[in-house]
Amino acid sequence: MLAPVAPERPTDSREGASTLAPTPRTAIVLKGYPRLSETFVAQEILELERRGFAFDIWSLRRPTDRYRHPMHEAIAARLFYLPEYLHDDPRRVLRAMVHAFRHLDWRRLLPVFLRDLRRDPTPNRLRRFGQACVLAQELDPAITHLHVHFLHTPASVTRYAGLLSGRSFSFSAHAKDIWTTPDWERAEKIADARFGVTCTADGWKELRRVAGAAQERVELVYHGLDLARFPAPPAARPARDGSQPEDPVRLVCVGRAVEKKGLDVLIDALGQLPAALHWRLMHIGTGPLVEALKARAARAGIADRIEWRGSQAQGAVIEALRQADLFVLPSRPAADGDRDGLPNVIMEAATQALPIVSTLFAGVPEFVENGVNGVLVPPGDAPALSTALALTIAEPALRQRLGGAAHARLVAEFSFDSGIDRLETLLKAQMPEAGAARSATAAG
Repeated sequence: MLAPVAPERPTDSREGASTLAPTPRTAIVLKGYPRLSETFVAQEILELERRGFAFDIWSLRRPTDRYRHPMHEAIAARLFYLPEYLHDDPRRVLRAMVHAFRHLDWRRLLPVFLRDLRRDPTPNRLRRFGQACVLAQELDPAITHLHVHFLHTPASVTRYAGLLSGRSFSFSAHAKDIWTTPDWERAEKIADARFGVTCTADGWKELRRVAGAAQERVELVYHGLDLARFPAPPAARPARDGSQPEDPVRLVCVGRAVEKKGLDVLIDALGQLPAALHWRLMHIGTGPLVEALKARAARAGIADRIEWRGSQAQGAVIEALRQADLFVLPSRPAADGDRDGLPNVIMEAATQALPIVSTLFAGVPEFVENGVNGVLVPPGDAPALSTALALTIAEPALRQRLGGAAHARLVAEFSFDSGIDRLETLLKAQMPEAGAARSATAAG
């Protein structure tokens, strides 16, 4: 069961244990921690800790979710928070800036930062500089390498802090950060990084495109799922076919109510289903578009068939997947370029042998093969989505076949261990003893 996140957080930036572990530590930099929508990050950190890594986690934001995942409670890393806005703690920021100019390599950072500022003259760019000064000053002196999740703002802070303090950095790129960061910025971060990984072939190809000569630094490493965290799928599901009003087919959609999830397209598609077809949809997630989506469902005459659950603990999400007959997530590109990678929730649905209806977009086809372990339609195409839903709602045997194939592919081809093995190798190569070995080899 997930524990609620406390509404008040300590004002001190340092929240972890004070005793240093003997293992060389690595700093993990994140935009926000902990976040329920980023359990793939927690899964990775926890397994690397089990393999002997010691981490400090530095977050640019404090949590906003109501709940923590059990994995967050199991992670031993010390947790620190940077000031989200520089005016939140001006003394701390000023102290760090003075320290940077007196004791750190500001001559190395300044031309890089000023070049970035000319191309991006925004308050956010100045905020990244201030946060980087704080990070560079307050990092454990024993830490020599930083690993950042997300290639946009968190990677800027990490890169600047690395330049200031003489530390190396690497990155994990995911989805929005790949597609909404300018080409020049992505290229320069990749060139400065020791290595980078990303979790879909779609994103990997895009990063290699902008990286030019540095493209070999970017690797494709799927997250996969640690199946030990999930129960076995239900032995069988009721053979609902949408013909019985008292026993409708149960659809579930898990995802934030934001443009790239395509929930408006889903509402339109559901509104186009035959009136004689009986179904109910449960949506799990929060987001800025929830009220607009409710109004859209009301206009379509289907408001009474949709349950808006909001944010839910992980146990409740898994139970919803187990009770459902069909999972649907019609991802599409947002107007600002934001897009999904391979949504983890699609693989989570597969853990429960749920058939998947989604779109031929982003990283989704890397897991879902149309007609084999799910049904894919063009993104943004409500009539095509409605046709796919009508077919799968009415055919329980088809749902059983697709769901079984989704589970089989997850187990056979999206192993958590293979991805974490590669990340372990890459991170170990950045440890001080690895650097010493490289120097000795070069000298020999």
